[in-house]
Amino acid sequence: MAEQLNVEERWPELFAPLDEDQRRAVLQSLANAWHEGWEPNREDVENLTDRARGTIDQDEYLRRAHAAARRRATGQG
Repeated sequence: MAEQLNVEERWPELFAPLDEDQRRAVLQSLANAWHEGWEPNREDVENLTDRARGTIDQDEYLRRAHAAARRRATGQG
């Protein structure tokens, strides 16, 4: 696991459209997952920032998350 969570530095374009409350909420969610062993990847961060901005609804967020999990489980992503 990396020593620090640097998702905002790695993908600043994903955070640029967020207001301060959205940004804090996304970073807190990502930090919680990171402390549990999750390694940052662009797809997960993009999905969460899209959800925070309201670009996608909860159903679409879950569909994307499940599809990503299936790809990773089968070694396709």
